[in-house]
Amino acid sequence: MKRLDPDILDYYNEAVVNMLVEKYGYSYMEALQKFVQSKTHEMLENEDCGMTEFGAGAILEIWEAEKITGDPRNSVYIRGE
Repeated sequence: MKRLDPDILDYYNEAVVNMLVEKYGYSYMEALQKFVQSKTHEMLENEDCGMTEFGAGAILEIWEAEKITGDPRNSVYIRGE
């Protein structure tokens, strides 16, 4: 597994966590914990998964698909529909 550059990962963490705080009313730390412990974040960390092809809004949608279905691969962004 090739790990994503830490600066790029920090960008996504900050952007997605802020969206979670705004959309769901989580505290910053709660949102950070939920995102960092997700399969979506695990995929984002793995550069080979190509998740940086998506903007932060799409990463949020992928995270939401994971929360609903249990698998981030069920997102329309990954399925390609």
